[in-house]
Amino acid sequence: MPRSTPDRRTAEAAGRRGERLAGWWLRLKGWTILDRRVRTPAGEVDLVARKGNLIAFVEVKTRRSAAELDHAIDERRLARVAAAAEVLMPRYAGPGDDIRVDVILLAPGTRPRHIENAWIG
Repeated sequence: MPRSTPDRRTAEAAGRRGERLAGWWLRLKGWTILDRRVRTPAGEVDLVARKGNLIAFVEVKTRRSAAELDHAIDERRLARVAAAAEVLMPRYAGPGDDIRVDVILLAPGTRPRHIENAWIG
């Protein structure tokens, strides 16, 4: 396996920090974090969270500036998260639970931007 470049390692570390921050922020909003960085053959989900009977499969994107957040997520990436969520639903959701795909966008100096129900597929 090829070694990762310093830029890749820096991006990976920033992504992990962003996921920790997003998890902390969701907990402050009353969510319980069920899992982190769950990989499936269909893709990866950064956070799985529960609030009441709602299960959210959350994609977290961290950027260097607020201006970059507008282009941080695209339909292709959301489709992969949604596909992974479909694989994971039986593991985390029970009868009567609602499911959705959310996105949390993070940049220094800004409040986290939580896009609820980002994937409608």
